Amino acid sequence: MERVERAVRIVAVQAALLTAALHLLWAIPRLSPAMLAESVADSRPFLFVPAAVLLIAVAVAVFRGYRYRRLSTLGGGTLAALLVSYPLYHGGATADALATEPLALAAVVVEAVGVVAFAGLYYFHHPDRFGLAAADAADSDSDNDASSD
Repeated sequence: MERVERAVRIVAVQAALLTAALHLLWAIPRLSPAMLAESVADSRPFLFVPAAVLLIAVAVAVFRGYRYRRLSTLGGGTLAALLVSYPLYHGGATADALATEPLALAAVVVEAVGVVAFAGLYYFHHPDRFGLAAADAADSDSDNDASSD
């Protein structure tokens, strides 16, 4: 079971980092100081940069081995929000937009894989999955042994 969790964790980290890289590749050339002073027609560059930073932070935490369900939820939820927002933004022209933007197509595929991987991590990081109840019992047994000394 540890091998499967490790593989899912690697896929989740790679999906988060690749999604962050793809969104930064798209957003950074479109950012300019003039956009801050004038009205903004497209707010996506301003949203993609913080989303990418958040995904990098989640990927680092998952890579370091933190096993928290909230972390899996944050990573999967961010990827799902990016995945769902693409067709919401483009509406009926989503298929045409995907056909003309190769970065968008790659991002959508990687986001879908990442959502599945983070859902798997959410499953593996269940509080009782690795016997936390047994660990608590072991702690209480060691406390009883220490108090009997």
